[in-house]
Amino acid sequence: MHVDYFGSLNSPWTYLGSARIEALCAAHGATLKLWPVDFGLIFPASGGLPLPKRSPQRQAYRMMELRRWRDATGLPLTLEPRHFPFPEAMLANAVIALRETQGDAPAIRLAHRIMHALWAEDRDPVADFATLAAESGQDGAALLALGAEPKWAAMRQADSEAALARGVFGAPSFVIGGEIFWGQDRLDFVEKKLAAG
Repeated sequence: MHVDYFGSLNSPWTYLGSARIEALCAAHGATLKLWPVDFGLIFPASGGLPLPKRSPQRQAYRMMELRRWRDATGLPLTLEPRHFPFPEAMLANAVIALRETQGDAPAIRLAHRIMHALWAEDRDPVADFATLAAESGQDGAALLALGAEPKWAAMRQADSEAALARGVFGAPSFVIGGEIFWGQDRLDFVEKKLAAG
């Protein structure tokens, strides 16, 4: 089976599910492809709002849920990281360039390292990118130069439009065939789908 994995490098929910989706795919022999799409494009087209524009009630509930999931998963999670949100496009384009030139696994490794730096270590993924890339087996400067090529930004735009066409509206979303599982809290359903083959 194959899982298309739509996420945001800024999303705590994508971070919270990142290790588990990798483990589930490995356990069930499924392939995994990461699409670091632009939710700045997807939200307004699908009825969503970026975090600063959400009501105070929704923002407060988000914080409660982050605490609950931090406790439930036992994962390190900085509730209000100093560098959130960071300007995502440059690093997302680098991840896409890596995906297209070296394959899915290196791109996933780098994307998950970026998210872990932000949410678990309270680091600045942009300022620390060279180190994060090196820890992921990549040359950060070369990868940023590659990611700056306009074709990767164009690909991210096209990927985002394709995600919308498939029904994706939030991060993370896991798509198996035509079935969407939105949110890291739906990974139990993803596991059942993968187990059923």
